[in-house]
Amino acid sequence: MTDSASADDPYLWLEDVTGDRALEWVRERNAETVGELTHGDRFAGLRAELREVLDADDRIPYVRRRGEYLYNFWQDAEHPRGLWRRTTLEEYRGPDPDWQPLLDVDALAETEGENWVWQGATVLRPGLRRCLVELSRGGADATVVREFDLERREFVPGGFELPEAKSSVSWIDEDRIYVGTDFGAGSLTSSGYPRLVKEWRRGTPLAAATLVFEGKPDDVAVRGLHDPTEGWERDVVRRSIDFYRSELYLRTGDGFVRVDVPDDANASLYREWLLVRTRSPWRTGGAEHPAGALLAIRLDDFLAGARELTVLFEPDAHTSLDYYAWTRHHLVLGTLNDVKTRLRVLTPGADGWRDEPLAGVPSVGAVDLVGTEPHRDDEFLLDISGFTAPSALVRGHIGGELETLKQAPAFFDSTGLSAEQHFATSHDGTRIPYFVVRAPGGAPGPTLLTGYGGFEVSLTPSYSGVIGRGWLARGGTYVVANLRGGGEYGPDWHNQAVKAHRHRVYEDFAAVAADLVERGITTPAQLGIQGGSNGGLLTGVMLTRYPELFGAIVSQVPLLDMRRYHRLLAGASWMAEYGNPDEPAEWAYIGEYSPYQNVHSGRNYPPTLFVTSTRDDRVHPGHARKMVALLREYGCDVRYHENIEGGHGAAADNAQLAFKWALVFEFLWEQLNRAGR
Repeated sequence: MTDSASADDPYLWLEDVTGDRALEWVRERNAETVGELTHGDRFAGLRAELREVLDADDRIPYVRRRGEYLYNFWQDAEHPRGLWRRTTLEEYRGPDPDWQPLLDVDALAETEGENWVWQGATVLRPGLRRCLVELSRGGADATVVREFDLERREFVPGGFELPEAKSSVSWIDEDRIYVGTDFGAGSLTSSGYPRLVKEWRRGTPLAAATLVFEGKPDDVAVRGLHDPTEGWERDVVRRSIDFYRSELYLRTGDGFVRVDVPDDANASLYREWLLVRTRSPWRTGGAEHPAGALLAIRLDDFLAGARELTVLFEPDAHTSLDYYAWTRHHLVLGTLNDVKTRLRVLTPGADGWRDEPLAGVPSVGAVDLVGTEPHRDDEFLLDISGFTAPSALVRGHIGGELETLKQAPAFFDSTGLSAEQHFATSHDGTRIPYFVVRAPGGAPGPTLLTGYGGFEVSLTPSYSGVIGRGWLARGGTYVVANLRGGGEYGPDWHNQAVKAHRHRVYEDFAAVAADLVERGITTPAQLGIQGGSNGGLLTGVMLTRYPELFGAIVSQVPLLDMRRYHRLLAGASWMAEYGNPDEPAEWAYIGEYSPYQNVHSGRNYPPTLFVTSTRDDRVHPGHARKMVALLREYGCDVRYHENIEGGHGAAADNAQLAFKWALVFEFLWEQLNRAGR
């Protein structure tokens, strides 16, 4: 599809992802960047140090419990593509667990002559004997699906199998699955995801699968799921209308019954309970519930017409709901209080819901709920870390003592470093929190500022060996900004910066940059920024709108041409966040910040590095390619590197990931230290 803007775009040919001319251009740019940034001993040493972090044998092997086993996917120097394996809890407690290998992705790739990248597995419950493994070529979102026997540790001959597509699969029972995939013309949404849900029976061709549910062409996706909880088995379909609106349907013998909550709320089911997480105020049952609340009611009562919901969580000016998860008998809530995690345990009973703090969890920054096994018991696993505190993997049972199962090593010397939270004042007076990690009291120096500001994603103060080894250990200051558009203060924090209010994200980031200078932490010439995906759009806007604030800019797997983003790959699914550029009223505000349309000849732009991947089938590499070509046309100081594989992460294995981060750090360090010479 073309439009008037496309017709005037001299670099449209760079959107031909694997075209000979486009790839020749990519190889030329790659050679220039590699030649400039990788020739010295410093780069080689940095890449080796980062690879050491990523491949470290003593890093935590994170696990997911399924029945009696703990499952782990492990990548290291010996297994760059990865090894899927499992062990028992008793073995895992020891320093050198006896792992049972399930699938060696490196061996499979070599045998089949494919560049396989692991994308996960869906295990059949309750038996836990079979699973559906997903593998992608080069790290793309599109995968092939194959049935795998966990007892025999081999693929099932003649089992369920799907060719490469952006598919969704879910077990119904051992002989049936729900499948959404590319069935041919009209079977995908405009975002490129499944529009149809079908029931596929073992031993029959995919073409014979029975249609269960049909979404609309402009939906984001539809997905069928079976809940295997013993005594509460049921089937549902979730229709995702856009990124924030969805409908949940129960499949019954008489057809589908919609769970009638607001379409911008998230509805989830567990045993007898319906939980509703609101994104906007909802008046029901005589009560007004704010955005960001979590509500509960028995599903049967709700379907019968009852609307008196119990409030499990309600936000305030400082506190939002980050996540929640069930154990067998309890609900664990993770909240953010000024972007620091607090945990609570809620327990339903005859007299209502009991609400208590989860005792014993240290307050160091970020606490991520790694997993629960509600089909089994009240066990939970937590990952606890801070900017200078390496991760600890902690196991507990609700009401019991906490047990540290694994402790990550310190990948850098944090002696003398502190993590402080400050607040900057944005253009409209809103206070924007940000964290600064550095040795306090020093002179202004090279500073790396990052942010995201979109899709209700929260950036919490967690440990990164890569950032620590590659930046902090070299004497750099690291800053994380918690911008509007994220989820740090709940849906309202996000909603303040969508569509016509998108400019607030960029004003927030600029305010943080200015505040860092005002506090004497850095100078504009020593301030570098980095962001990926939506964060790549953020840094692209900073380049074109606020170039005077920064000494260097890195934009990774970015959106940049917002005139055409909705026509490239999964872009249509993000119109609820950014708006529809085909609507003149919406393009009026999108066009104000779209980086590709706001590059101007004669402006003084700071040195910039763009990083992306040929195999990214989520954010089109054409965004970065075209932006670089335009900047080069205007004689700007710009570099480019495109990994020929790697997907949206721009790296398919640890070697590529170490190389990518070494490029980023080397570029920033060289540029930002020039100001101090």
